[in-house]
Amino acid sequence: MRQTTNAILMIRPVAFRMNEQTAVNNYYQKVLDGLLPSTVNAKAQQEFDVFVEKLRAVGVDVTVVDDTLETDTPDSIFPNNWVSFHENGDVALYPMFAENRRQERREDILDILEEKGFQISNIMDYTSAEDDGFFLEGTGSLLLDRANAKAYCALSPRADEELFIEFCEDFDYAPVIFEAFQTVDGERKLIYHTNVMMCLGETFA
Repeated sequence: MRQTTNAILMIRPVAFRMNEQTAVNNYYQKVLDGLLPSTVNAKAQQEFDVFVEKLRAVGVDVTVVDDTLETDTPDSIFPNNWVSFHENGDVALYPMFAENRRQERREDILDILEEKGFQISNIMDYTSAEDDGFFLEGTGSLLLDRANAKAYCALSPRADEELFIEFCEDFDYAPVIFEAFQTVDGERKLIYHTNVMMCLGETFA
């Protein structure tokens, strides 16, 4: 199985800002004093468009889908938290901690990818865990070593251990479970996402 891809999905934001619902355990978010939300979003859109251009210039196949104003989804730019795609055509849908992040899940996005020729043969839907207060936020909570079939997970309010093990059993990954901390106002607190503190490539980690 390949470790990396040359085809990615990117969601262009329409209401990017600090998300009050996720800031309760994402301590890296800050309020930018003096900047209107519209100004923050316009800057995010500008950076988004430049990044897409740079990726395409080096041969990356980028599928851009616009977010919608029909829902309040300030974090829509991070679709990897609610969906993951796998080489055999499997797709996983994940339970999200914040209620406004659950609205990011859109069936039409999967339809767009299928129309572009991407194979979707099976959908593993873990989202019902939200009803019981258990979460596992995609490849934010999971770091997948696809080539060696290992999955890393730093436990947090957004990464449930039992749900992670269930994912590993379903997708044939060996689980590697740990905790990672940061200092916030003198207290040690769990880092909310594994991919915030860990990165894995073809020749490095």
